[in-house]
Amino acid sequence: MEDEAFMDKAFWWVAAAVVIVIAGAGYYYYRTHRSPPPPVAQGPLPAPAPAPEPAVHHPIPSEEAAGNDTVAPPALEDSDVPVRTALLGVFGDKPVSEFLVPKDIIRHMVVTVDNLPRKKVAVELRPVKATPGTTVTGGSEDALILGPQNYERYAPFVQALRSADAKQLTRVYFHFYPLFQQAYENLGYPSQYFNDRLIEVIDDMLKAPDVQGPIELVQPRVFYEYKDRDLEARSAGQKLLIRMGPANAAVVKAKLREMRSAIIEREKATGKHG
Repeated sequence: MEDEAFMDKAFWWVAAAVVIVIAGAGYYYYRTHRSPPPPVAQGPLPAPAPAPEPAVHHPIPSEEAAGNDTVAPPALEDSDVPVRTALLGVFGDKPVSEFLVPKDIIRHMVVTVDNLPRKKVAVELRPVKATPGTTVTGGSEDALILGPQNYERYAPFVQALRSADAKQLTRVYFHFYPLFQQAYENLGYPSQYFNDRLIEVIDDMLKAPDVQGPIELVQPRVFYEYKDRDLEARSAGQKLLIRMGPANAAVVKAKLREMRSAIIEREKATGKHG
């Protein structure tokens, strides 16, 4: 039986080889014996179609439309001190000192914004320092819930955000926008615009559900997950808002809406994209 199986396989291998050789010979004959095509009248070649411009959904105002901002932003690698100084004018000294990571601020902002609609955020590249404390849970070992005390960890950051003027923050953003765009292109998006991505991210976060009542958790491995699979499947940005608790999330959403409106309002002054 083994000899028959071997002979049977050998036969099919030989047959396959013969078919390949015949097909190859036929192709060679066709290539070398077919009649040459009739000559084509020579003429000027048509100009290639221009490459399509990348879609622009949310244009950045020109310097004039943005408020006669004639002071050019610094180079990206030299921007940490100017950006920090500008943010001091929006948030004040204490929040900036407590929350802002002092190095590569714009790059960290761009990476984090780009990651928020995804499943995970690069923790080591966040522009703000880690929230103090650890995740607080409640309930029993067999029925874990996200402890309401956990929401208090985010209260100082949320309060600083609540006090910030959205229009002033938008002016800072537009002033440094060329650097945001450069960092976004360096991230691997040479034909796309960071402002479009920012609006997309804000819209995604505003879709976070308003979860009232206990939020059940599971711990299949090291980290906690939401027991509700719909919540667990949400983007990193939406899950962050859920983790903050409904009251904090409401404040953040309100500020995101203010910022979105401020950005769109200043966009309307021009059709030029920075």
